[in-house]
Amino acid sequence: MRLIDVRHLGRERVIGCWEVDGVLIDPGPTSSMENLVEALGGEEPRALLLTHIHLDHAGASGNLVRRWPELPVYVHEKGARHLADPAKLLASAERLYGDQMERLWGEVAPVPERNLNPLRGGEEVLGFRVAYTPGHASHHVSYLHPPTGRAFVGDTAAVRIPPSAFVMPPTPPPDIDLELWEDSLDRILDWEPASLGLTHFGEIDEPREHLELVRRRLREQGELAGELSSEQFERRYLERVAEEADAETGAAMLQAVPPDQQWSGLNRYRERSVDD
Repeated sequence: MRLIDVRHLGRERVIGCWEVDGVLIDPGPTSSMENLVEALGGEEPRALLLTHIHLDHAGASGNLVRRWPELPVYVHEKGARHLADPAKLLASAERLYGDQMERLWGEVAPVPERNLNPLRGGEEVLGFRVAYTPGHASHHVSYLHPPTGRAFVGDTAAVRIPPSAFVMPPTPPPDIDLELWEDSLDRILDWEPASLGLTHFGEIDEPREHLELVRRRLREQGELAGELSSEQFERRYLERVAEEADAETGAAMLQAVPPDQQWSGLNRYRERSVDD
């Protein structure tokens, strides 16, 4: 088992792809794909396991299949159709990233349907147990590797950039649901994992303490989004990162969790909750 730093935009500790017995979990975007391929020594992986289809986690999937046409891709069923035809996925991302799409993520190529293996949660695939873990995204799953006890949790267990211990859940629109997210934390805890593998970034050896901190931070961020304007919320986040991390670690945190997206995802959730 190893963590491959794909060095997104040349910066370390932003996006990591986990490799377990030739299986890749969240390969990252096409803009970093050559770094991943180099780390693999050009060797074809056995499969891709995607926690969700956001471009920082899954954007390279289509191009990896183009490189290795037999490569199987496992993804939640709600995300599979958007990998086969990424038009809606790209339209949604463009609303967030505008003219920075190409620089940030590179080409997002479709994944042929024959390569796609849709998941619902509850399966066992390639030696991993699968759980449906929405909250950050409606198409989010997590994977437990029973031989090691490590759970690979995408963004459900938030972002922590070592050596800083600061934890921040990423809350971009449109799918944030704090209640479902807390349920997903419970689902991961039910596995009693020995450790967690984060995409952003690295391993967590105290999974219960970390997940309970994520729960507290989710509640805190939800309350702040209701009390502060978007500008005040963003300023508070930037101040907190500056307090909690050195300059390079803070820059990696802000690259992994863009400050201009945090309030809008939480505000959308609040508005939807009022309407319900």
